[in-house]
Amino acid sequence: MTIAITRKISPRFNECEVTHIERTPIDLDVARAQHEEYVNALASLGCQVIELPEEPDLPDSVFVEDTAFILPEVAVITRPGADSRKPETESIIRALSPHRPLVHVTEPGTVDGGDVLVLGKNIYIGISTRSNDSAVRQLQELLAKYGYEVTAVEMHDCLHLKTALTKVDDKTLLINPNWVDTSHFKGFDWIEVDPSEPFAANCLPVGDGIIFPTAFPKTRQKLEQKGYKIQAVNVAELAKAEGAVTCCSLVL
Repeated sequence: MTIAITRKISPRFNECEVTHIERTPIDLDVARAQHEEYVNALASLGCQVIELPEEPDLPDSVFVEDTAFILPEVAVITRPGADSRKPETESIIRALSPHRPLVHVTEPGTVDGGDVLVLGKNIYIGISTRSNDSAVRQLQELLAKYGYEVTAVEMHDCLHLKTALTKVDDKTLLINPNWVDTSHFKGFDWIEVDPSEPFAANCLPVGDGIIFPTAFPKTRQKLEQKGYKIQAVNVAELAKAEGAVTCCSLVL
């Protein structure tokens, strides 16, 4: 059974951190309805969803991806780059403890899970406003004994590495090549986002489907033409907080 950990939206969601887009008001009721649609999509693709309660004082806490990343051997508890988000890991530690041994990134390292792309035994860390070289060095030390190689990746103009590219399957990446140093990924097949949809590179493969935003129909068509089964969800309100489909779950 695939487990997906999610968290309900904070009542202070409008106070979320925003870095690369202009702040616009978020309709909390619509955001919660869209999040419920997302949770239902996870369930429909075979996940057992563990939905954590809202964190009233942590505006960004719906984006559980940034608090950890999951490997077969261990779960890595991150140290989010924004100070307002550092307390989010406390409840995630409790949620993940029954499922994996835990290792931790510590000060002065910072890393958001959104900057972590795991491709087999290679782990790529986007160097961003949220993730730094100290975290890369720590992760290499923590994970080398399991056979992982950790590599820093230069990126620009977007919040996280997984804004610029995500895994479609073991051989294929969905990518916006304008936002990331592509030299690390030459060994993979690429599906490039439609140029009119620069934020479309974030997708979430689960089971036999891919969760993907309704906002990017041209890129969705590219995926469908390659034979991928798309589970489309509307996450427009979450996107106002720089959220995307990988951000809202931890999949084990």
